[in-house]
Amino acid sequence: MTAVGKALGILDAFEADAAPLGLSELAARCGLPVSTTHRLVTELVSWGALERGPDGRYTLGLKLWELGAPAPRALGLRQCAMPVLEDLYEATHENVQLCVLEGSEVVFIERISGRHAVGVLSRVGGRLPAHATSGGQVMLAYAQPAVRRKALAGPLPAFTERTIAEPERLRAVLAEIRRSGFVVCDGHVTLDALAVAAPIRGVGDVVVAAVSVVVPSVPGAEVPLVPAVVAAARGISRTLGAPSAGALSTSWKEA
Repeated sequence: MTAVGKALGILDAFEADAAPLGLSELAARCGLPVSTTHRLVTELVSWGALERGPDGRYTLGLKLWELGAPAPRALGLRQCAMPVLEDLYEATHENVQLCVLEGSEVVFIERISGRHAVGVLSRVGGRLPAHATSGGQVMLAYAQPAVRRKALAGPLPAFTERTIAEPERLRAVLAEIRRSGFVVCDGHVTLDALAVAAPIRGVGDVVVAAVSVVVPSVPGAEVPLVPAVVAAARGISRTLGAPSAGALSTSWKEA
């Protein structure tokens, strides 16, 4: 492994909760000698990719955020989507999320949530398996066939007993999404949460992202959400220049 690969491996050793890690923990997770890890960590701290706390443990540094925030793929989407996401949040005061597909996972690039919103496992910059999430299922439904085949080949880990973890069942769900233009996932990641998602299209009507709302799982919760989420997705799509959304409203409230 090259020095660059080793340094990237150290950064990748930090998990979603970003808990501080000691030098020995980093070395063990990366499979590197402590001496090599110490040298690389020192360079990463100097550059700003890592920060060393008073206890000698390390966390990810702000430099990574500075570099990642203006990433073109996320920045343009966020700028176009935020007004509509804010409208959607004001209507629900629940979790409103924007995600993109990265391989067989979704990456959440924006989330708005209130203090009393139902708890979710997602976080901005975090990843979840696409097959288990509403936004991920939407993105897989419209993805290139090769991407779908890879996702369907698994593994498909189950978060709850309601997670779609069987390839044939997932294939049927993806086909239904292409017919209806949205998906409802009830209890797929946590049993207490229900999510509705719809596709966001860009130039050429290519699906580039998904918008979702996550609310407490109660009977009928999806009924008012479906038209709101679908219209929000269309509004963002229009801003991104999707031809099929050209004559559609830019706000779900106008739908």
